[in-house]
Amino acid sequence: MTTIDRPLAGKNVIVTGASRGLGACIARAMWHAGAHLLLVARTESALLQLKGKLEAEAGSEQRVEVLTADLASRDAVPAIVARARGLWDRLDALVNNAAVPGPIGKVWENDWEEWQATLRVNLLAPVELCRACLPWMIAERRGKIVNISGGGAAGPRPHFSAYAVAKTGLVRFSEILAEEARDANVQVNCVAPGAMNTEMTRAVLRAGLERAGAAEYRRAAEQVGGSGTKPERAAELCVFLASSASDGITGKLISAVWDPWERLSEHRRDLASDVYTLRRILPGDRGMDWA
Repeated sequence: MTTIDRPLAGKNVIVTGASRGLGACIARAMWHAGAHLLLVARTESALLQLKGKLEAEAGSEQRVEVLTADLASRDAVPAIVARARGLWDRLDALVNNAAVPGPIGKVWENDWEEWQATLRVNLLAPVELCRACLPWMIAERRGKIVNISGGGAAGPRPHFSAYAVAKTGLVRFSEILAEEARDANVQVNCVAPGAMNTEMTRAVLRAGLERAGAAEYRRAAEQVGGSGTKPERAAELCVFLASSASDGITGKLISAVWDPWERLSEHRRDLASDVYTLRRILPGDRGMDWA
């Protein structure tokens, strides 16, 4: 196969939250693109099942390893990095996918401990993992970090404040990190995967109409009914951002569904602007001349 068929051939990639849903889909896409994988998740049985399926599809040159870790634990990130350093002499890409939906409902009615724990898993742990992996990538003067965004990062998401705040913070952190790591040839981007039928969707339905809100509940029901975005699209975008095809593209929040990401490499000069970033909207941007 050519490098076009296997753009990650020989690359070493960590994927968190890899046992199911989007994470498992990302793992399969990375694997089919030729990568060596360290897959991290909380459920050992699901990880081992995925490992077996991937190994059955692969040639002898690829390796997939798994690590059971809960990112809510402060021991998780050191364990992940130690395992990766024990496997490889370099790290080519990190995909921060693991996330929890957090408490659903009005913020003043949420359990405060659960709210804070959501930020730990969805924001602080990915930041910590980036911090731990960056020196390794910088030493090689190359690397790719892909952080998975989610609903609420680019606009308000009532009834999901912990999840939305964490994802918004992760996008802004990624913009900052992209600038800090630019001179070291490490690219950092976020993927907005779109609305999918995942365990988070089912958590919305379990929360019920009153706690989740009518719009969120209706959308979740539609996704479970088959109208959700296929995770393969987001997984393909993750492969693109982890490959050399995305060299020079950094600090962006890219929609797997709505943005023409397959052609972004043709527009690197335009991407030096603030397109695909979180920015304040001024009255003049909306045709208002009073400010």
